[in-house]
Amino acid sequence: MTLQAQADTAPIARDVPLIDLHRHLDGNVRLTTILDVARTYGIRLPADTVEGLRPYAQIQGVAASVMDFIARFDLLKLICVDEDVVARIAEENVEDAANEGIDYIELRCSPAFMGERYGLDPTRVLAAVCRGVRAGMSRYPVQAQIIGIMSRHMGEESCWRELEAAIALMSEGVVGIDLAGDEANFPGTRFVRHFARARAVGLRITVHAGEAAGAWSVRQAIEELGAERIGHGVRAVEDPAVLQLIAERGIALEVCPTSNVQTQTVSGYESHPLPQLLRRGLLVTLNTDDPGISAIDLPHEYRIARDRLGLTAEELRTLQAHALSAAFIDEATRAALLHKARSRTT
Repeated sequence: MTLQAQADTAPIARDVPLIDLHRHLDGNVRLTTILDVARTYGIRLPADTVEGLRPYAQIQGVAASVMDFIARFDLLKLICVDEDVVARIAEENVEDAANEGIDYIELRCSPAFMGERYGLDPTRVLAAVCRGVRAGMSRYPVQAQIIGIMSRHMGEESCWRELEAAIALMSEGVVGIDLAGDEANFPGTRFVRHFARARAVGLRITVHAGEAAGAWSVRQAIEELGAERIGHGVRAVEDPAVLQLIAERGIALEVCPTSNVQTQTVSGYESHPLPQLLRRGLLVTLNTDDPGISAIDLPHEYRIARDRLGLTAEELRTLQAHALSAAFIDEATRAALLHKARSRTT
């Protein structure tokens, strides 16, 4: 879908870049790709058609928990047989972003998680992601950077390997590091040393917090891990002091409404705290999380924000502006993205 076509169906401002800061590339794998790879490599799937696969790969209604949501990644891990498949998935993510009219995207993944089933080396997995993203950018009008994830539930030693992979590939498009997975049972306190090293080498810091655990997790991510942005962060509303900390530090929140509803982090769209957070003056951004699993795209989330969360056109525009401000890019790139967007309206 072109940006012009998209503008007819989603309340997106054309003079501001369209940006997704929180998208798991391994949560955005095409069902057709899963089928194709499985046929090529002789992998048995639970179904042999797109519609047959859909219940196994996508959330129908809501998940029982965040970890039940994460279980939908199993099909991805089943087809992640080698580095060429990883690179293909990454390149297709860039193409998908272009089709959504996205100008800039930060794609994230956990290389240990992606390569776990077949024992793939995390550094080689992340290198394949970098290769695929570069290939995508050479073909499609999207700028993209990569955030390496440390999967907390895979243990501290595994996270060290993922961190070292990200550091090794900083010159290949890896710009930041994240902590994701089972937040409730693997608190950020176990990863303070990991983030100290990440900050020392210049990686930008975002942390999943305030999703499966409460506002205290957000505070810990900011104060002890050095988070510049918080993935989700919606449970920060449980503690006014944490909201004040977010405001004082200028921390950006990567909010993903449909994902939050599907994981039952919130009870429904109408109770989602995004409007409250935005109207408090916090640096709130709107993102997709795992669009392949959620069966959404970024324009869908803007429609949800308008139609279900009750945001005004100006508030939606503010979300776009916040994403540009919070992106892990330099000022020259920020200015170029803004110029590109403004040129669309002249």
